[in-house]
Amino acid sequence: MFMAGAVSDGYALNRTRHAYLATELKVADTYWKRLRGLMAADPQGFRNGHGLWIVPCRGIHTFAMRFPIDAVYLDRNKVVVHLEENMKPWRIAPVRIRARSVLELPGNTVSATGTVVGDEIEISVADE
Repeated sequence: MFMAGAVSDGYALNRTRHAYLATELKVADTYWKRLRGLMAADPQGFRNGHGLWIVPCRGIHTFAMRFPIDAVYLDRNKVVVHLEENMKPWRIAPVRIRARSVLELPGNTVSATGTVVGDEIEISVADE
């Protein structure tokens, strides 16, 4: 498990590109879960197909992370409004005012799926 205490499993699908961004998606929807995010997560435990959906969220950091991530910023309609690719550990990304949530994904997921600004993302998570 890449994130202890995650709310539920689900998926994130780029509907525009017909490509899964994450097939094992965790949700960080409380203050403490959003604050912790992927800090101290095992690099071997966060691999292709994994993702963390942080909601609400407009900006992220990679403090205490040991691996690069891709960040997909989504508006309220889950349309991509900004991308941060291969964000290295110990960085701060600028706040994106239009964003309402952020998908944190393993590095290179954005390029592998061809995801670009304007793409529509479908997110499905199971109830607790």
